[in-house]
Amino acid sequence: MKEREFVSVFRSSKKNDTYLFVRRGQNWEDLPESLRGIFGQPVHSMDLVLTPDRKLARTTGKQVLEAIDEKDFFLQMPEEQESYVVDFKRKLEQRNQ
Repeated sequence: MKEREFVSVFRSSKKNDTYLFVRRGQNWEDLPESLRGIFGQPVHSMDLVLTPDRKLARTTGKQVLEAIDEKDFFLQMPEEQESYVVDFKRKLEQRNQ
């Protein structure tokens, strides 16, 4: 793992809150076909210099750099939410207390 890496961040055209971190200049065609199919057309969000100690919204620079080192990308998926039915029931219970 490098101590710093210039990375590009892309958001998915198919899935909300889904982002792909890759080395700047990464050839899209070199990424796994299954990833490209699920991700859809990449929409450039930003470029940044990433270091292991950098904190990101849902992960760390270290986790991203390790993934890029191992598989040439880091995929950030949206946080999982409980089903809407469970959430709705919880809100009802809170109102009734």
